[in-house]
Amino acid sequence: MRPPTRLTDWWQGRRWHDDRGDTSIQMAIVFPFVLLATVAVIQASMWYYARQIALTAAREGLTAARAYQSSPADGAAQARSVLGRTAGDSLSGYSVAASSTGQRVRVQVSGTALSMIPGVPGLTITQSASGPVERWTVPGG
Repeated sequence: MRPPTRLTDWWQGRRWHDDRGDTSIQMAIVFPFVLLATVAVIQASMWYYARQIALTAAREGLTAARAYQSSPADGAAQARSVLGRTAGDSLSGYSVAASSTGQRVRVQVSGTALSMIPGVPGLTITQSASGPVERWTVPGG
């Protein structure tokens, strides 16, 4: 290799030599943010999935509770049945409450979403569904 003849030749050759290790430093700075973003996306997905489980159970419970000659207790039992089949570890510590005003019935499901971070409790989820109670009416009255 011949010695550099001009200052710019020396600088260009030297610069390439001094860049060794820059990629490792860049990765050490950027990689924690990439990991944090990945964990955040996965945690948000788990929260959304648990929310959908609770909403499905509330809707199924509502369908059972508003049927003709059914009670809110029937709706709560149906919601618990759905949760027993679908919740698994995704929705833990769930509870079901059903109430009726005589004309409307409401089923509420609460629970905790699974957390990816050890030692950190998951987010609390509450979903509810309400609708009119089915009853016989007189046509035109």
